[in-house]
Amino acid sequence: MSTGSLLLWVVLPYACAVVFIVGHIWRYRFDKFGWTTRSSQTYESRLLRWGSPMFHLGILMVIAGHVVGLLIPREWLYAIGIDEHMYHLGATWLGTAAAILTLAGLAILIYRRRTVGPVFVATTPMDKVMYVFLGAALFFGTLATLVYQVFGSGYSYRESISPWIRQMIIFQPHPEMMEQVPIFFQLHVITASLLFALWPFTRLVHVFSAPIPYLFRPYIVYRSRDESRGAGARPVRRGWDPITTPPDNRGRRRR
Repeated sequence: MSTGSLLLWVVLPYACAVVFIVGHIWRYRFDKFGWTTRSSQTYESRLLRWGSPMFHLGILMVIAGHVVGLLIPREWLYAIGIDEHMYHLGATWLGTAAAILTLAGLAILIYRRRTVGPVFVATTPMDKVMYVFLGAALFFGTLATLVYQVFGSGYSYRESISPWIRQMIIFQPHPEMMEQVPIFFQLHVITASLLFALWPFTRLVHVFSAPIPYLFRPYIVYRSRDESRGAGARPVRRGWDPITTPPDNRGRRRR
């Protein structure tokens, strides 16, 4: 095992994980008002109406695929009737469709952010860095799927990348598992790790702010000021008196 392998497949992932965890704690404690999506919907909604649902639906499918493929041992899938052929078909074709949907949505969002003036002005330098690493991670992951799975002879990452990740989680790293992994999968892992390190300092923190309590909050009661609603209605407040012509010295109004 070389020093480079140790740095890439042990030190870098753990360092990014520490920054990811500590960075979110710091951000939540000292920048709660900045914990937001920095929504730009008020500036432009036509492109956002297409790009945002495409990206979010696609990325949810991508995350679900990674959870199944990397964190769940294949023996567990065999136990529920999902054999290697069935998994390969689902991971390859559904994964490719999810990746294309995600990249298309991301392309629309980046185009919108670059061409719509107010949205471009509201874009921070960290947003630009985040888009670079997010796009790179998605690009290399999609490229690896197309090159090795769709048009290639296939690569069983569940025999190398998957056990490497699970061993990292339980603090028993085996960097040698990643040494023979194809280059595009390696680049996908590296860019994804760096994206996780950037995560706490970008708008991506809104992932952990799902408005679940909104579904269970009590109704907001609105009371009308319409007098016709009866005695239970709130009385109308007195406004300004109408302007009238002031009377002259003899008590008569001027014409």
